[in-house]
Amino acid sequence: MISRRALEVSTAALTGIFGIAVVVSSIDNGIGWSSAGVDAGTFPFLTGTIVVLGSLYNLAQGALGRGTLASVKVALTRSELGRLAGLFVPAAIFVAAIPILGMYLASAGYVFAVLALPKRQSVLHALVIAAVTPVVLYVVFERLFQVSLPHGALAAAFGF
Repeated sequence: MISRRALEVSTAALTGIFGIAVVVSSIDNGIGWSSAGVDAGTFPFLTGTIVVLGSLYNLAQGALGRGTLASVKVALTRSELGRLAGLFVPAAIFVAAIPILGMYLASAGYVFAVLALPKRQSVLHALVIAAVTPVVLYVVFERLFQVSLPHGALAAAFGF
């Protein structure tokens, strides 16, 4: 079981880390004014600063146990955590697989994983949908919009 306090503190820490990453990358892009006007990193810097400040506030509130739902002792039970992992783990693997397999093969694997593995669809039905998905992505993005999606290292190894 995960307590509400632990969830709030960890979420505040994650959003704070994200905000810090935005601030650091904005500084690399330049903040302030230049001869051309506002530098490219100014708006992301301000946004990242707001995210960091909000995360610090939420971290303090979560650590002190204040807020409207502070009395809730358990935010996620073991079964709810399992269902959440069933959504998050395939998505994380999908994102990690894109640079290696490319968007098309990774999307086929992701669609198959979320349909067939938790037994939401039959294996045959999941295979059909998983095979159609990259074809539709290819037609829509590469042909209609003429936007190339990541092909990945595997496609580069085969010369695509």
